[in-house]
Amino acid sequence: MKAARLYGPGDLRVEDIATPGIPDAGWVKLRVDAAGICGSDLHNFRTGQWISRSPSTAGHELTGTVIALGVGVDTVAVGDRVVADSRFWCGECAQCRAGRRHLCATLGFVGEICDGGFAEQAVLPARLLHVIDAALDERVAAMAEPLAVALHAVRRLPKTAGSVLVVGCGPIGGFAALLLSRTFPGPVLVADRNQARCARVARVTGARIVELNREAIAAATANAPLLAAVEATGSIAAFNQLLGVLESGGAVAMVGIFHGCLDIDPNLLVEREIALLGCHAFADEMPDAVRMLGELSEPLLALIDREIGLDDIPAAYERLLAGQSDGLKTIIRIAATCRASVIFDSLPERIF
Repeated sequence: MKAARLYGPGDLRVEDIATPGIPDAGWVKLRVDAAGICGSDLHNFRTGQWISRSPSTAGHELTGTVIALGVGVDTVAVGDRVVADSRFWCGECAQCRAGRRHLCATLGFVGEICDGGFAEQAVLPARLLHVIDAALDERVAAMAEPLAVALHAVRRLPKTAGSVLVVGCGPIGGFAALLLSRTFPGPVLVADRNQARCARVARVTGARIVELNREAIAAATANAPLLAAVEATGSIAAFNQLLGVLESGGAVAMVGIFHGCLDIDPNLLVEREIALLGCHAFADEMPDAVRMLGELSEPLLALIDREIGLDDIPAAYERLLAGQSDGLKTIIRIAATCRASVIFDSLPERIF
């Protein structure tokens, strides 16, 4: 079968590899229907920060159809359409036992700890799979995982009056703006250097585009205080600008992946009582995100940047790293001709 595998920083290869065999006990084999390219995929490709296996099939945002079950799997059935939880937790550390699997002491991710969804087939632990509506568009289903990440960041923000600002209109920032547009009682603002992408998010969500200065924000909100923000750029410069426009007593949900270190006067946070809220992956938001997919299908589809095939992944990485996109999410769809040889293979439904 064909797969996109990461060998090292800057070294991603689309190649033919052996088709997975019988899944181990507790694991499930999927025909991958669609997958999304994440900013963390690009970060890992650029820096190698999370490479723990080489080569490894990338891709943790995926949806597929169950084609074989390992021993003991009774939570999904052959033919079920599913999406995958990206988090690979131990289940034994203090954080896992307390239900905080996203803070697992040895947390890894699909596409790193085990092979991911940039392939015609994938084999994953059954515990990571969520069954979805059989009629759901596969492109929408592939966005369940980043929607859960955005939902976690939005829920980390305190309930407050005034306005909320999303800095960065990439997938997580754009999805956060979409969620806030449906739940936040005040004005939702967005800012991004990529004007075309920012305009698309504003058009789809109804958010107001602003520059990162107090005058522009006051004009857009009729002086409603800015007490909540989502930082989704990972840009130190943008973060420092954000601190300059946030009102005292405000909070920032930090979900961007940063390059470099912050240089902040801690007295600024103390004297203005600014709360910085780290947002790592998601906690228990995945089931809620899955339930939202149907009602959010139209806006999610409107936020797609491009649809590509497996062979196009390396070029897509280059394009996205160069900032050449006016949409939010690049979706990889497995061609029908590729599927013909892998649908419901000769394996029995359950291996005993």
